[in-house]
Amino acid sequence: MEKYGHVPRFLSPEDQRTNSRRSLLSRASRPLSSALQTGSSRRRFRKWRLRKAERLARPRATAPGSSELEELTAQVARVYNARLKAQRIWSEMEELAEHGVFLPPNMQGLTDEQIEELKLKDEWGEKCIPSGGSVFKKDDIGRRNGQAPNEKMKQVIKKTIEEAKAIISKKQVEANVCMTMEMVNDALDQLRGAVMIVYPMGLPPYDPIRMEFENKEDLSGTQAGLNVIKESEAQLWWAAKELRRTKKLSDYVGKNEKTKIIVKIQHRGQGAPAREPIISSEEQKQLMLYYHRRQEELKKLEENDDDSCLNSPWADNTALKRHFHGVKDIKWRPR
Repeated sequence: MEKYGHVPRFLSPEDQRTNSRRSLLSRASRPLSSALQTGSSRRRFRKWRLRKAERLARPRATAPGSSELEELTAQVARVYNARLKAQRIWSEMEELAEHGVFLPPNMQGLTDEQIEELKLKDEWGEKCIPSGGSVFKKDDIGRRNGQAPNEKMKQVIKKTIEEAKAIISKKQVEANVCMTMEMVNDALDQLRGAVMIVYPMGLPPYDPIRMEFENKEDLSGTQAGLNVIKESEAQLWWAAKELRRTKKLSDYVGKNEKTKIIVKIQHRGQGAPAREPIISSEEQKQLMLYYHRRQEELKKLEENDDDSCLNSPWADNTALKRHFHGVKDIKWRPR
């Protein structure tokens, strides 16, 4: 202590009270604007933490935790339906890259002989020629004209599909990335741009890809139509509880800013959705394989009743006695 020129000093209770009053006066003399700025920054930080914690519960991280579930459910349904639209588009784009544009509705499913007999003609097929020329690849289903793009344009479509899948993938949640409507629209714009590159003249008006981009798709009577959930008919579920749209999110999860929840979207009136399995399908396969192997091993042990092992040297219970008597290797032979 003396080396650094410091002499320890103990304060009396009166001196301690004097120092505390001085510190209070110094805090009071601080400008009011700086105090307000500090408080506002803390509030912004708390809001940011709350938004980050609720990424799994809602598609956007801009609404506060006290937001109405009516608006929140509509946002989740909007993102959910937009992801389904993107999946339908890239599914059709994969077929577009393999077999060309869609045939007219009156020519789908007909053989070449029937088309010639009925004197049908694909007018849009002659206009919609892919960039760089086409390669004939017949569609066995009979939905597309078979004039597929060349290998270079096909790779453009497939690469764009992979990029769009990565943007709206479920792995974004694992990477702590919030899924927003802007991200889904970005994926749709990339798919639209790839189609314009390969088919600059556009697709036929009856092609499902063009109808999806123009929001004119007809999903009635299809499985894809059953998966779509209207915003007015959407309902969120969490922990086997129905999140009523007339309440707030904080009424169910509380106001803890570190809370994370995983909700499921369901049609209104269909009851609670199915629970997630405790183990994945791959883990279940490995478990069944292990028990099958174990059962086979036990079955082999039950079938093996051979006692020949008792004649082995390690099964002789008098081997130790004969070893100490020195009669271990005596052999008897007739003279």
